[in-house]
Amino acid sequence: VFMRSAKRSSDICTVHTYTIGIFLQNCNIIIETMATSFPSMIEDGFQYKLGPPESGCSIFLAERTKKVHFIRHAEGYHNVATKETGSNHCLLRGDKPAAEHPLYDSRLTAKGIDQAKELRHILAHRPSGGRSFTAFDLVVVSPLTRTCETALHIFGQPRMPGSPPFLETNTAPPGTEEFERGITVPAPRFLVREECRERYGHYVCDGRRNISEIAAEFPRFDFSELETDKDEFYGDDRESDEDCCARARTFLEWLNARPEKCIAVVTHSSFLRHLFGQFGERQTQADKDNLQRLAGNCELRSVVLCSHGNKDGKEIDKLRPKRTAASTIQVPSIRVRPASTHNLFDLGNEEE
Repeated sequence: VFMRSAKRSSDICTVHTYTIGIFLQNCNIIIETMATSFPSMIEDGFQYKLGPPESGCSIFLAERTKKVHFIRHAEGYHNVATKETGSNHCLLRGDKPAAEHPLYDSRLTAKGIDQAKELRHILAHRPSGGRSFTAFDLVVVSPLTRTCETALHIFGQPRMPGSPPFLETNTAPPGTEEFERGITVPAPRFLVREECRERYGHYVCDGRRNISEIAAEFPRFDFSELETDKDEFYGDDRESDEDCCARARTFLEWLNARPEKCIAVVTHSSFLRHLFGQFGERQTQADKDNLQRLAGNCELRSVVLCSHGNKDGKEIDKLRPKRTAASTIQVPSIRVRPASTHNLFDLGNEEE
């Protein structure tokens, strides 16, 4: 993990431009000669020692790396409600169906929209990839309304699903040298995936409306990879820490298999805690704290994802609701909760 720089913007949003290398479990990004020199690297789970331990650095093949910019959604009405009441109790459905609660699939506040617009301005003047601004090949979005709204206000209208980049006529951000030269910059696709949604269940803000309703509001978003119109994941019981961690790892594997090299992911705080909390054991405490801390509204956290190569071509299944076969024995079911296990990091009390 290498700290490049850190920069804090105004109170409207926070941008952290440090770069952190994330190494996928059972992956193997190494130059072949290094593998023979360091046999401990082979099949040892999370493989960090990719160079002489005393060097304090690692070498990766550039073609096996990509930048992923994780963005937590901007402020939603549920965030305001929990701050005003001092707890998450206001997010419980009570005696009514969750979908009837006013904070179900909560939207952005006016302040949240301003936060997203501020981040858009920052990205328009943030050098990256040889440009004077940051451009993205793909934007991956959680299907919840607040993340769709955040993505739209940060990146503008996306490229239509199925439209090739060469048909786009978008220009670079005004005020940049690329804009003055008339350079076209294709708008990225917005691909919606269930895998990066918030830890679902229990709290009404983490349920989503039907996709037919959301897609009508965001017609240029690509919802084609979702499996169900109705939210089949949401229920009174919250997704377990273990399941959320596993979902986050699967999402990283899916990102790793994508061809794009600069990807933005618009997601949620608890999901990011479960994702980043699985990494960092070999880092300095300062870097570990930076990686695993709670993300603020509309915070940008940039990482470098390094593929080890041995999962290239692996097919990643879509996230589907768990379904169990109907029992043929008509007796009452008894639900037994497994004994609690020790977690590597404290979860369960995050802001939504």
